[in-house]
Amino acid sequence: MKNQSTPSAKAHLQSAFFNLRVLIGLFIVLAGVFLALVGFGVFSPVSTAQAQQEYHPAQSGKAVDPLVPPMFDCSKIHELGIDKQMNFRAGAIMIYCGEAQGGTATSGDAAFRQVEKLLSPLTYGATDVDLITGIDTYPHVTQSTTFTAINPDNPQQIVIAYNDSRGRNANPINISGASVSTDGGTTFDRLTLASGQSPFSNTVGDPVVLYKRNNSTWYTVWIDLACGGPGIGGYKSTTPWDPNSWTHYCVHTGTNDDSPSGWVDNNSASPHYGRMYVSWNDYARGAAIFVRYSDDGATWTETGPLPGTGNVAIQNVQITGDLATGDVYNAVMNENGGGNFNRNNLIYRSTDGGTTFTNTYTSPTFFGPGRAINGFFACMYSSPAPGYWRHTGSGQPAAFNHVVHYVYAQCGQNVPCSSATDHGNIYYIRSTDSGVTFAAPVKLNTDAGTAAQWEPSLSVSPSGTLFAVWYDERNGGNCTAGSNTPCYQMFARKSNDNGVTWMPDMAFSDVVSPLPAQPDPGIVGSYVDDYDYQIAVAASHRTAWVDGRVAINNVQQQDAFTDRELVGPQAQDALSRKVHGAAGTFDIPLPLTGSVGVECRSGGSTHDFQMIVDFPGAVTVQDAQVTSGAGMVSSFSGSGTTQITVNLTGVTDAQRITMTLINVNDGTHTGNVPVSMGVLVGDVNGNAVVNATDVALTKSQVGMPVGSSNFREDVNANGAISSTDVAIVKSDVGTSLPP
Repeated sequence: MKNQSTPSAKAHLQSAFFNLRVLIGLFIVLAGVFLALVGFGVFSPVSTAQAQQEYHPAQSGKAVDPLVPPMFDCSKIHELGIDKQMNFRAGAIMIYCGEAQGGTATSGDAAFRQVEKLLSPLTYGATDVDLITGIDTYPHVTQSTTFTAINPDNPQQIVIAYNDSRGRNANPINISGASVSTDGGTTFDRLTLASGQSPFSNTVGDPVVLYKRNNSTWYTVWIDLACGGPGIGGYKSTTPWDPNSWTHYCVHTGTNDDSPSGWVDNNSASPHYGRMYVSWNDYARGAAIFVRYSDDGATWTETGPLPGTGNVAIQNVQITGDLATGDVYNAVMNENGGGNFNRNNLIYRSTDGGTTFTNTYTSPTFFGPGRAINGFFACMYSSPAPGYWRHTGSGQPAAFNHVVHYVYAQCGQNVPCSSATDHGNIYYIRSTDSGVTFAAPVKLNTDAGTAAQWEPSLSVSPSGTLFAVWYDERNGGNCTAGSNTPCYQMFARKSNDNGVTWMPDMAFSDVVSPLPAQPDPGIVGSYVDDYDYQIAVAASHRTAWVDGRVAINNVQQQDAFTDRELVGPQAQDALSRKVHGAAGTFDIPLPLTGSVGVECRSGGSTHDFQMIVDFPGAVTVQDAQVTSGAGMVSSFSGSGTTQITVNLTGVTDAQRITMTLINVNDGTHTGNVPVSMGVLVGDVNGNAVVNATDVALTKSQVGMPVGSSNFREDVNANGAISSTDVAIVKSDVGTSLPP
């Protein structure tokens, strides 16, 4: 984090907060006089006759604002669906045509106590990290709407993309940003070129970022002016921490695209391993939802429109996929006219790699959250008038092993929510038949009052843990945009069994944030945050959110912050152990991330193996199960100690097998711990193939004493390397480890 060097720099408040994980109940009082924000998002409806006169042409036929097409006809706003889009380009057109106001800042408030989290295990997460580094020029200081990606083979590498208004007036325009961590999320650096802008020139936000495992490449996706006016495109890099390494590509050359989302299939066992999927609303084609997919990131094949879409009220939400099967799911919301109208959640599924999609589920109707209406949109706050922080109730889907999950927000009462007393709750639905039927909704927030909860996100890990996060007023509720008063905190809830049961809902972010203002006059005044897409890898869930704890020019404004929740207790190491007769015991390391360790030794007539899992402290374990591959757990021991021993039997050759420790508890976290192993008898050099090289290596050790340098050649683990071992290896030549 950096210190504020000028009045327009982002203050990262290195020492502004005491950590209540250490000092419970301590408050921080920040003295000073602060400015508040008013007058945002004022909606001024005009008649068709009036709108036809509002061309606002600039000199030489150019619009003053680069986001507004030259000589734009404001009477076309409704026909083109501009008033129903949440992207920055649509907002700029609404401002240009007098249908909305941009952000402004005026007078403000005095002091605010920011309440920090209590000690674990009464909270989720670790320490919040501000993603916004470097210096901004006020009022172009708005950063929110986030999408997170992690390299599953090196989780030290994290990229979080977000909307960033620092380049609102740049030439070419650039309202897209990203921050990169190479230390597992302890620190982040905002990508900045020598020009002072992000690498994502000519893009106007709506972030997606994906890591494509099979070519080690990161892809951002945005609404992209260089792919039409605008279409969907982005930038890619194999070294994302280098801002000069990002190069441009297009997904779809369009003229009125909105609401992109993306997912990549990183399961090497999937039939569509490495395939990327991008979905969006295409307002040039009746607002229908389309999907494009690509195996190489260069050639994109289109599917669509999705059945039943093509109505401006049917909005793309997010696309995801099953981590085990590779099936693709696209969540959609029917807003039924917007505003206070009721909603339906829809799920679309593809089982053929995106070639076709079927609408498998449409939910019963429900009323969306919110206190006010601003044009087409429901808003969480009525001030600045006519409404602030647009949110329809949409959330995020996730899927694992044919179980499909979705979180969303709805009104606290079954009425149009502007007339309710509880303006939002978080609900979770679960399907065990690949998204065809869903169980009754479960309310995730358990507070007794009427504080609002909204805009949830969700991720599922490869071991089946779920983590839901949302905005929550229960510890705040004093919400005035730009004012230094406690408004909301991020809350969360976790499931360790793929959504069957849930742990308590608890605070996730460290502080109760003020409601941030939106001071940028080039961004529609009602904008705060549209979505936060979170992700999980083997060790952790990570998300980001918009936060108002940082003030610039004495105005609390929009920064993007991030934190993570561990999937469960973290193993220190794992081993495959065998006793080689009198020669002793020898272990093959089983890496917990990245490429699997390969066990090349025979399991004997009953195909027995033993895994050792070490933890940095004592843990209890409820059970151990084979969760992937052929084999079973015959016994396990060590619960209550730092080392768990798991005995496996019936483990077949030439496979990848995953054993999972169930409900591991280290006193702070509870979760499942998976350990994977490749089994390939005779692969003495561990390269996942048995060939002549393995035969030669084994022959070269015949008659030699078994030790740490050659125990792999003792394939039958009897303590002597002989012609028997050579024969075993020869019999397996031509076998290989499946991907």
